[in-house]
Amino acid sequence: MDETSDKRKVRVLIVDDERHIRSLIRLIVSSLGAEVVGEAGDGEQALELYKQLSPDITMMDINMPKLDGISALKQIVALNPKALVIMMTSLNAIDVVKECIDNGARNYILKNMPADDLSKMIGETWGEYLEDLRAAES
Repeated sequence: MDETSDKRKVRVLIVDDERHIRSLIRLIVSSLGAEVVGEAGDGEQALELYKQLSPDITMMDINMPKLDGISALKQIVALNPKALVIMMTSLNAIDVVKECIDNGARNYILKNMPADDLSKMIGETWGEYLEDLRAAES
């Protein structure tokens, strides 16, 4: 997962109102060879940083202050329909997950997953995203 087609590191924005979750996700994406370019504690900050940084991947919590993750997701996808957003939640509520996917999220992660499983899911989602981009170009 460590490189895009132009040989730079994959750039990741992490959005969660809990600092320890951001730290965990930062460790995981760094271990995958990606670069964390920004962190936000709420949906409003997430939108501002997304506009400034244009990350390759946005890892975003669903339940946050000021602007929840689903609302922020909708605005990010409106800015960039090809945005790769992976939602994070502590709740395994299928209706919420479906709403995220329906609104453009590429995948979702349960925060209580073991770190190895989180790492694997992030890497697989990135790989599938690149395959879809290549297929769209050909």
